[in-house]
Parts: sequence; C-alpha cells; structure tokens
Amino acid sequence: MDLCSLSDIRALLIKHDFNFSKAMGQNFLVDSSIPKRIVQMSGICKSDGVLEIGPGIGSLTQHLVLAAGKVVSVELDKRLLPILNETMNGNSNLDIINGDILKLDLNEIVENHFVGLNPIVCANLPYNITSPVLIKLVESKLFNQITVMVQREVAKRICALPGTPDYGTLSVYMQFYTKPSMLFDVPPSCFEPRPKVTSSVISLTLMEAPAADCNQELFFRIVRGAFNLRRKTLQNALSSAFSSYLSKEQIGSIIIEAGFAPNVRGESLGINEFAKLTKVFEKSVT
Repeated sequence: MDLCSLSDIRALLIKHDFNFSKAMGQNFLVDSSIPKRIVQMSGICKSDGVLEIGPGIGSLTQHLVLAAGKVVSVELDKRLLPILNETMNGNSNLDIINGDILKLDLNEIVENHFVGLNPIVCANLPYNITSPVLIKLVESKLFNQITVMVQREVAKRICALPGTPDYGTLSVYMQFYTKPSMLFDVPPSCFEPRPKVTSSVISLTLMEAPAADCNQELFFRIVRGAFNLRRKTLQNALSSAFSSYLSKEQIGSIIIEAGFAPNVRGESLGINEFAKLTKVFEKSVT
C-alpha cells in the first residue's frame, strides 16, 4: 500500500469509514517525496528516539521507523488507531499513543520509550495547535532537535528578523531558546484535502543556553507588552503593560537609559536589545 497514493488513501478511508475532521486540521500527504525529504533533512539515525505528533495514516511514520531507533507517535483521533494498526503493522520499533500531546507528560514518554536514545521530534504538526505544541516542546528542554511541518505564515514568524512585518513575540521566544531555519515549502497540492495555505518544514535546534542572560520572566513580559501594541512607540506600549508599576515618564527614562531613542518601536529590537532593556527595567520594578 502506498500511503501517499490518493487512490490508496481513499480506499483505506472508505474501508474504515473515516471522514476528515476540519476541527483537527487533518490533511494527508499525497506526495511521497515530502516525507522522505523531511526524514532525510532531519538527519535521523538509529541512535535517535523520535516523537511524532499527529501521524494521520502513517505517511511520515513509515519513513521514521526505517531511520530511527525508536518512534513514538501520538495521535488524538481514536478513529485513526485501527488505520494505523493496519498501515504500521509489523514495526517493532513503533509505539502509538492515543492522547492529547498538550496534556501528556513528555518526561514520561522520554523516560519510558527512549532509554539510551537521543530524543528528537519530527512531525507534520496539526496546524490548529502549532504554537502551543512548539512552546511545550521547547520548554520541556528534552529535545535538542525539532523538525516540523507548519503553516508557512507560522514558519515565517518563527524565523523573522527584527523590523520585518512577521517579527513578533513568537519570533523572539523561539529565537531565545532555539536556532530556527526554514528547510523547504510544501504547496497545497501535496495534500488531501487541499489546505488553503502553503506549508513549510522548519528545523529548531535547541541552544545549550538561552540567547541572552537576563531575568527571563521580566524579559518576556516586556516583549509581550511591546508587541501587544506594536504600532505604538515602545514607551506607549510599555506604559500600558506596566501601568501599575511605572509612569509613562519613568518608562521613557528607562528606554533612554538603555540606550534607545525615545520614539523607538519594540518591533525594531532584537533579543540582545530586549535583554539590555530588561536589565535596566529590573532595577525599577524589583
């Protein structure tokens, strides 16, 4: 069975009386070159234990089990379990878990399934939960490499540079803890049903230490405040975010003390600039 053949997919779904769920963001690959390329570019080898999220019918899974030492695939939709049991039958290095990745204990998965292996992530993420899943994976600090397919718009935001339209809180967060890179785009024609957006495969390499040494809680509070009102100057944006602590004049003084112009906008600041601002802020709010 070719798990990327449209005719084989349709026959399989009819056999199991399966209908796509828009709510779960289900789109199955119909271009066999894509999962092969994802696995190849992720550099997976037998010393790796791979966490896959949202395996669908197993189009990517079938390539992961050939390359990795062990694969754990987490699937939320119970209707897909009998399909996966059929398509993935005979793969002794594969465990399928029915559950919500946002609720599962990642430490428990790694400890129980990836003993002696290097834990990494490789997945075609369900688009409706992309950001929270990526944040959970990064925060866990369990996976030194994360290779995922996401909406191109999300990929652009993650990789965006300061001063560009896509640059925002997600950009700063991901670049604070990881080194992101765009690998390649995947057009809608590669899926069934066809999504309305282009997808992209990205790689996130977890850094040994965060990109800046500062009070991280305060750092991200400043970042969120700056981008919540991104069209306003940094002084006005942070005046709203820190209104219970500091006056607008005090915030303006902090911005100048940190070495920035009074009319600077948060979207122009990189991680090091936000960290510099955080250190000056810390003296006033603690």
